[in-house]
Amino acid sequence: MTEELMRRLRVITPEEQRILDGGAVDKAAYTARAVFTVDSEKLLERGRLISVRAHTRFAPFPRHAHSYIEIMYMCSGKTVHRINGGEPITVHAGELLFLGRGASHEIERAEYEDIAVNFIVLPQFFDTALERIGADNALGRFIANSISRAGGSDFLLFRVADVLPVQNLVENLVWTLVNDTKNRRRITQNTMALLFLELLNCTDKLAASENEGDHSALVMTALREIEENYRTASLTDIAEKYGVTISYLSAAVHSTTGFTFKSLLRRKRMEKAAALLSGTKLSVSDIIMAVGYENTSYFYRAFSEMYGVTPREYRLRQRG
Repeated sequence: MTEELMRRLRVITPEEQRILDGGAVDKAAYTARAVFTVDSEKLLERGRLISVRAHTRFAPFPRHAHSYIEIMYMCSGKTVHRINGGEPITVHAGELLFLGRGASHEIERAEYEDIAVNFIVLPQFFDTALERIGADNALGRFIANSISRAGGSDFLLFRVADVLPVQNLVENLVWTLVNDTKNRRRITQNTMALLFLELLNCTDKLAASENEGDHSALVMTALREIEENYRTASLTDIAEKYGVTISYLSAAVHSTTGFTFKSLLRRKRMEKAAALLSGTKLSVSDIIMAVGYENTSYFYRAFSEMYGVTPREYRLRQRG
């Protein structure tokens, strides 16, 4: 984070000054409801889908929920959270905490250098990001479930302080919103999509709530393996690498995505084959090898089941 941005974020706000003068967090500034649910209408200007504000320091922030999806980024220092009454979770500088609409949390007192920013984000803002990453991963599923209030994980914590592309993208988001840059909505939506894509590469740095299960990072790893190495991806190899049984990993993938690893891998290979059929002059036999199959008859059968036509008929249709 640039020193110019940090200087602006360090400024003591009128709310913080009232707290330093002996006051407390004013719930009425965040909600008109009896239950403490921070309302997006209190924090977002009319017509806007995303905003950013500095986290309130110098007092504990009482337990509350949100009517929106909140993303907290620690610029410096740390904050300590209890999410849904659970054990304390410390978010350190450079880390990202995603909180779904079903989560409630309280935050211990933050001091002067414990600077965090909260992104207040309405569900429709994530359309571009979800188009980029899909729903077959922990982050996409988290956003989709939070939008629909279908349950799932209450939070995702990415310990990504050492991942430079993530840090740069978050800084770009903050800069764009703080400076009210022209074309702000397009810039922030596309920057968020790029941020999500980078976070998908950080499966080993993900912590999730218990009801998401300890297998979140493993499942993201398996899905990334399908995406990046579909030709040779192997459930056995992933299980061996991370020291879990094949049955455990298989069950984790199925419970998380609703599909088996094999069916997800087959779908990815068929999609790649379809792209090669429509976009290249490679022979069908070469394409079969290119996507990782040796059994020609199996490929033909799987392709026809997915697209309803043979590979040759698909190519003819795509070429008009």
